[in-house]
Amino acid sequence: MTNEVRTPDCDFSPLKEQLKLDLLQMKEDIEASLEVFNNEDRCVLGQIETFKERLIQLESRAATFYLNCYLAPFTDKYVDLSISIRHLSERRHGALIAVERSEPLEWLVQPGTPIGAAITYPLLESIFYPGNPLHDGAVLVRAIQIISAANVLPLTNTMFGQRKLGTRHRAAIGLSEKSDAIVLVVSEETGRSSFAYKGQLYPVINP
Repeated sequence: MTNEVRTPDCDFSPLKEQLKLDLLQMKEDIEASLEVFNNEDRCVLGQIETFKERLIQLESRAATFYLNCYLAPFTDKYVDLSISIRHLSERRHGALIAVERSEPLEWLVQPGTPIGAAITYPLLESIFYPGNPLHDGAVLVRAIQIISAANVLPLTNTMFGQRKLGTRHRAAIGLSEKSDAIVLVVSEETGRSSFAYKGQLYPVINP
């Protein structure tokens, strides 16, 4: 992860154990590659490229683990959120879901349409179905409820190197810069899912 942050004491054993195994295997492979580099006249560029690809996968797995940690104390509906993000990602339906944690979000959000319904993945997916009047804004989630949809979030002004961010991703980062919210986002162009936390964007996988 880019920034070191304090997390709740959580243990999602299968994911955590897999992450540990992947990190240990990466360590062993890097040490073996270093040994070859020191003792043989061989080019290791191909191995470095492989390590880079594996690190991207590791980052995604680690982000998914920490996403569990960040959400677990504030909502019992992580499974529904996870399923909806996976389905939206598979269909390339753009989505933006702000999950309120300890800090209220109303003062940061330009309000949209009140919903006041329990979180379910079919409801979330229907909100973000292309053509739905509510699909083009952010859903606000508090505990186990969808509070509202079609909300407008503050956009970040931060530049991220050469990366060109779309409006959804800028909104996700913007809200996370001003609060402790977790903001889930699905790219309409690529179908990739990620989450914003404390001004950073992390890719996630869907277990």
